[in-house]
Amino acid sequence: MRCARCVQDNPIHARFCLGCGARLELACVVCGADLPGGARFCLRCGQAVAAGTAAPRHSPAPETYTPKYLAQKILISKAALEGERKQVTVLFADLKSSMELLAERDPEEARKILDPVLERMMQAVHRYEGTVSEVMGDGIMALFGAPLAHEDHAVRACYAALGMQEAVKRYAEGLRRTEGILIQIRVGLNSGEVVVRAIGSDLHMDYTAVGQTTHLAARMEQMAAPSSILMTAATLSLSEGYIQVKPLGPVSVKGLSARVEVYEVAGAGGRPLPAARRGGARAHSLRRPRSGDGAAEPCPRAGGGRAWSGRGRSR
Repeated sequence: MRCARCVQDNPIHARFCLGCGARLELACVVCGADLPGGARFCLRCGQAVAAGTAAPRHSPAPETYTPKYLAQKILISKAALEGERKQVTVLFADLKSSMELLAERDPEEARKILDPVLERMMQAVHRYEGTVSEVMGDGIMALFGAPLAHEDHAVRACYAALGMQEAVKRYAEGLRRTEGILIQIRVGLNSGEVVVRAIGSDLHMDYTAVGQTTHLAARMEQMAAPSSILMTAATLSLSEGYIQVKPLGPVSVKGLSARVEVYEVAGAGGRPLPAARRGGARAHSLRRPRSGDGAAEPCPRAGGGRAWSGRGRSR
């Protein structure tokens, strides 16, 4: 079974990806329910998986959820991107414990609850010109810095993460009142290199991660507590001053021998943001999430907040 996150080939009965540790999901072809890899029967309708009644869940083509203006930018620039190494920030986000939350609900009712969560995740990514490369059941994977190149890709990814948390919290509050269920998402970030091999006409991007780029981002998400955002030191070094973080210290990460410095994103920092350069022209400055509502506001010209560097000092 091929992992939708890191494209690692796994044994057919694997429950978690050998490459990134992500849960491998099947979908029942009778009722559409998400199933863990290796499941023998559907947890919703009881159909036997071993009899061929389940198949890998495929994510929709990126062209179906990418705004037209971003799609045009990607297609115009794809010839210059293919075969190039790009510095990116990878974002993983998912709905915490979605199987348990939605297991007792009709599949159509469950999708009505889940789809608005995915939409808010994707809207936050697109607001900062990131690219949603995969939609995977109850979560997404997004890249900042490729295929659309931005020097401030780490800052954009952090702001997108903050924006989606705030947007989902507002949606979850209404859902808690009407449905009595608690919706929370978790987000992980890491920065590193990828090699863009090809970009299809449907915007699907074929790329190879260099080193631990996607692996660590996926691990940050899996380690994050509900409603939190975790990042690596690589992402912090590219966004320091633009965000506030809480250092969590060195943490053991499955698959790595050395411990990894991990930080929790606490909010937007006070450092003024530079205007982005696109096509050689000066564009509007980046806009940071506004505390409390997930909307955007201009970053102040002076450092009004204290952005912790994670090294025991403030700026």
